[in-house]
Amino acid sequence: MNKAFVKEPEDTGDRHCPRCGSLGVAVGSTTLDAQLPPDERRKLGESAWFCPYPRCEVGYFDPFDRWVGSDLLLHPSYPKDPTAPLCPCFDFTCEQVEADVAEQSAQRVKQLLARSKSPEARCTTMSPSGQCCMPEVQKYFFRLRGQA
Repeated sequence: MNKAFVKEPEDTGDRHCPRCGSLGVAVGSTTLDAQLPPDERRKLGESAWFCPYPRCEVGYFDPFDRWVGSDLLLHPSYPKDPTAPLCPCFDFTCEQVEADVAEQSAQRVKQLLARSKSPEARCTTMSPSGQCCMPEVQKYFFRLRGQA
């Protein structure tokens, strides 16, 4: 077949971690500036991807397979550090989710949801993924509730 008639695949912008192969979460310079020490920040471009796989040593990586380890992040970050707050904006912890499940309530999670929609939320700078933590909180809540 003539190559003139073969369509090249389109770049979707998705990138996979060079160490574990997990699909990365795109982050911008604001998140990188807030999460990395200046020397480590300079190793990456204007944008990069966060590796969300908890056991992978990579924190952020770029399209050239350059990466910065999760141990170099300025703050303990969930899911890389399971003891870190699920929501760093409001210091919301796994223990608070566990308490809601134990009490057969969702009071704390609902309060966090309301706060996450407020101007107080600083997800772009506080979260290592640069995104709102609510999907992670809800996933954790429902996983625990399913085990109860």
